[in-house]
Amino acid sequence: MTATTPDLAIRAWRDLDPQARDLPGMSLGRLPVTPVPQDADRLWALGVRHAELDTAVDLSTDDPMAHRRAVDRLCLVRDLTARAVSVDWDLRLSPQQSDHQWKVLSHLQPPRSIAGLEEAGEALHAWRTRHYLCKLVWRQGPGFVQIRDRRWGDLRRFTADEPRYREAIAVLDPGVHHAEVPADVLEEFTAEHLVLRVGDLAWWLPYRVSRWLQEAMAV
Repeated sequence: MTATTPDLAIRAWRDLDPQARDLPGMSLGRLPVTPVPQDADRLWALGVRHAELDTAVDLSTDDPMAHRRAVDRLCLVRDLTARAVSVDWDLRLSPQQSDHQWKVLSHLQPPRSIAGLEEAGEALHAWRTRHYLCKLVWRQGPGFVQIRDRRWGDLRRFTADEPRYREAIAVLDPGVHHAEVPADVLEEFTAEHLVLRVGDLAWWLPYRVSRWLQEAMAV
């Protein structure tokens, strides 16, 4: 069983346009949430079209509790991105992390700010100008899992038909201790940058789609 942050919350609005958000009835106030895909569905059903995270996603610390908080918030950003919900969030990386670390996360809604990188301004500009929906997605087919990755500029497609891959994705989705995932499967996913390691936690990066936003060959 994976523990999650009990105090995760967002500020929410019914519209992503800043001027429209100031109109009466557009604010939904502060909403407590849980970092599971079903809660993103619940927020969508409530009318949430723009959300603001309660605190920054901090990947620069060695604190295990902070790792859990960061992964929970990344789950929420990932699942809201899958719903095309606009998200204001802030990202903190450590100077020891690669200047290209942001590319691993570039399928998510672009953050409001990036701290900790020497070229943070350039990274943020590239993230914002190159982002589009379905940049890194996975889907469940009849007897297989398919992943499509365009974070690196070309289409990289992976298909797995063994049940243990589907089982590993289900475990990795909320972020778990890496020892809870078969080592060989985790190594394969990590080698393809489909899993993010945050301390001892391993977290599943792609978001799930049930239907393509464009024809499948164009995604």
